[in-house]
Amino acid sequence: MTGKTIVITGANGGLGRALAQRFAADGDTILLLGRTLSKVQEVAAAIGERASAVQCDVSSPDSVRAAFASIAETHGPIDVLINNAAIFQPFLIEEATDAQILDAVTINLAGPMFTSRSAIPLMRTGGHIVNLSSESVEVPLPHLLAYESTKAGLERLSRGLRDELADRGIRVTVVRAGQMFGPGMSAEMEPEAAGRFFQAAAKMGFDLAARGATQYDSTTQIFRTIIDSPADLHIGTVTYQSRVAQ
Repeated sequence: MTGKTIVITGANGGLGRALAQRFAADGDTILLLGRTLSKVQEVAAAIGERASAVQCDVSSPDSVRAAFASIAETHGPIDVLINNAAIFQPFLIEEATDAQILDAVTINLAGPMFTSRSAIPLMRTGGHIVNLSSESVEVPLPHLLAYESTKAGLERLSRGLRDELADRGIRVTVVRAGQMFGPGMSAEMEPEAAGRFFQAAAKMGFDLAARGATQYDSTTQIFRTIIDSPADLHIGTVTYQSRVAQ
């Protein structure tokens, strides 16, 4: 079923942009949230009239409040919130800067709390919150403890929100994603940190390059299926992995 109003955080590139393009092409109204307004404006302009850009730093409660106040004024109720914004930085906890730890916690975990808090009052029965998690919650990789911990927390948050919102008819789904790749990829690692990350992963038996990566566009059908699922069906967690195409 199309014609939904869908809010996507971290929509300036990567998976967020791919989802916005897919949903707009399907006939949905898309609200693209991003920390840098010019970047989401560029994406929205390329998509066309079904997409609108909204400045929003998900790590800032004031920025989130302002963004959703604007959405309420210009678009009214929303049907779907996709918490896609996240920061992915490999580092060891003992070497981490304050900013690295705080960014991981505020963007990856507090961010979805802030956006969900503001989105819920705008949702009617049938609303849906979709939270993007990572396969590293189940298969931990080195140098990603902060990232993995926040994603594990996001999954616990999702289960709790599901219970809190059940009586209101709002569903909450976790998508636990594997490695992804494509245009506008936002995970840009510092070269030295990236080298140490890949070496440590190989030492643990993970050949990340050999595992392949799923194209962003290939995953959009998963989200389409989730948000179009019948009202009497709840999808708690969807897990997918990348594979090398044959």
